[in-house]
Amino acid sequence: MLLPRSFLASAIALLASSDLIQHVAAQVTTDCQPLNVTNCPADPAFGMDHTFHFNSTPTSSTWETTVGTVNYDATNGASFTINKQGDSPTIRSKFYFFGGRTEIHMKAATGQGIISSVMFLSDDLDEIDWEFMGTKGDIAATNYFGKGQPDFKNGKEHTVAGGVQNDYHNYTTLWTKDSLLFYIDGQLVRTLLPQDAVRNGTSFYPQTPMRLSIGIWAGGDPRLAAGTREWAGGDTDYSKGPFTMHVKSAQIADFSSGKEYTYGDKSGSWESIKIVAGNSTIKDEMNAQPAPSVSDKWNALSPTAKIAIYASASGFAAILFFWALFYCIRQRRRGAREAKLAEARANEERMELDRFRKAGVDPDSFVDEASEYNAKEMAREGLSGKDGYSITPTGNTSPVNEKWETAAALGAGAGGAAAAGNMRSPMPLLRDGAQSPRINSPAAANAPYSDRASPAPSSVYNAHDGTRSPPPPKLTNIRAPAPGMGGPASQFSQQPPARSFSSPSAQMRTASPGLPGQAAYGRVGSPAQVAQPQPQRSFTTGGYQQPSHQTTAYGSPPNSQNQVGYGQGGGYSNGASEGYWGNGGYR
Repeated sequence: MLLPRSFLASAIALLASSDLIQHVAAQVTTDCQPLNVTNCPADPAFGMDHTFHFNSTPTSSTWETTVGTVNYDATNGASFTINKQGDSPTIRSKFYFFGGRTEIHMKAATGQGIISSVMFLSDDLDEIDWEFMGTKGDIAATNYFGKGQPDFKNGKEHTVAGGVQNDYHNYTTLWTKDSLLFYIDGQLVRTLLPQDAVRNGTSFYPQTPMRLSIGIWAGGDPRLAAGTREWAGGDTDYSKGPFTMHVKSAQIADFSSGKEYTYGDKSGSWESIKIVAGNSTIKDEMNAQPAPSVSDKWNALSPTAKIAIYASASGFAAILFFWALFYCIRQRRRGAREAKLAEARANEERMELDRFRKAGVDPDSFVDEASEYNAKEMAREGLSGKDGYSITPTGNTSPVNEKWETAAALGAGAGGAAAAGNMRSPMPLLRDGAQSPRINSPAAANAPYSDRASPAPSSVYNAHDGTRSPPPPKLTNIRAPAPGMGGPASQFSQQPPARSFSSPSAQMRTASPGLPGQAAYGRVGSPAQVAQPQPQRSFTTGGYQQPSHQTTAYGSPPNSQNQVGYGQGGGYSNGASEGYWGNGGYR
């Protein structure tokens, strides 16, 4: 038995505040009531016959989801599911049809109080319904309403062979101004004529443009009125869910053609409906050709164009191939050259290492030439004493000199010179114009100095082998002599800076501190023949006590005309311009 419309209206009025009732009420309400006003918006016309397959989401220009979520798949079509209290998923067409034919292929949901429904609704609330109760597995109900007026006499139930919940069935409606026909799987089950819908002289026959809504809702929700829940088959137990209805397709044919439908007056009759001429917007969108795919564009080309494309692509591919080939060949050649160079360097280094090993020299013992002088190492090798240092003659060879001599012996080879350069010297060499790292000589605190800079001395002549050694470094910023001190003669009564320079010659001189009372500097040891160049610098800590007005060991007195410091002729200097304490010396 169908619930009278008055009971449903009462339930909606009493429970309009609940979410479910708001959803249900929204399905049977209108945004603009043409029976009350004449300026309602025009209804977009469908104006065509089309079948919507719900195996995928329909376009937003044709259908809208008004409540909840609807899922679409190729097997079941559109699935409308109630998972919990308050769910009522629904879709609705965005177009209207004014008389027409609809075919819905669907399978109803099971569940106590669950209602699967298909509803046609107009702006002035003319309505046509298909309804399926979850507790009645073999019943399909039809119903209609006019102008939103409920009437319990309008509904009818129809038995469906095989049941409405086990398989898909075709539910067809054929609607014109002359009749309303209901079909199940092609069989007519109900006919409604306009005169059969007249009550007290008023026609309640559905006759104004409608749009289609498909959805599911819980008529047995405990928040609804008792009469509604009884009609729906009892209270809904949501714990037994979910409850799902499936709709595979919907075919809709609009028996009118035009762009829009409008109401000409407030009567709500089919005669008052005006059809606006033109193409339906929905129809244009539905019939619009899809954007051509790449294959479609290719197939549309002429044979000449295809040949040109093939030729261009082949030429480009050939250019790319030859470029890649050229690049690979060039890279291989470059790599081969680099490999040969690396191999040559490796062979050269290997041969050099072999020469050192054959000579009994460990190449790893060599130290970078940038290493500094190590006084402790010199003392450990016996090359320095309390007051100075000396160079050991060749006859008394130390481990340090062995390295020098061995590297010198290898000097004739390709890597000998380089190896000798990398060995560590007992003292840094002053060659190629290099200067001593010490600029200001350590002298006694009372030694007189001059404020003016000493002129750059020239090279020093060696009388033993006829060679010249590098000049001593230019000394600047020297103290002025103390008050009352005389010329050079009195200068030499003080302790001058103890420094001497010599070049690597056969006759190497070793300086020693002067003895008290002596007026000259004597040699220590015989001038031994040095096989290879040795460090050409010596330092002493004592002063050179040169008596005034006394001739030096190798030349004239310091106050003579030449004003030489170390002497003249065979001494450590050669003339006034070359004396260590000459005219431009420490004054």
